Amino acid sequence: MLKIIMKIKSNMKIKYNDENSAEISHKTLKVDNECFIQSKINGNELEFKIDSDSLGSFLNTVDDLIASEIVVEKIINTSTNEK
Repeated sequence: MLKIIMKIKSNMKIKYNDENSAEISHKTLKVDNECFIQSKINGNELEFKIDSDSLGSFLNTVDDLIASEIVVEKIINTSTNEK
């Protein structure tokens, strides 16, 4: 029997207007992604490393990360516009 071993690795960067927004997003997203995604902040960019053993798991992880980031971005934009 043929056994297929799959390993998917990806790097993703999100660039923000400023370092403060990147820091807020990093702290917010880190709580939800600690066991699944490695992340670090580099100036006004967030860098994510995603490793997965299946395509389905990889797609779910990326989808959740993007959906969560969209919410954080809306909150940052709303709070910035209210000042």
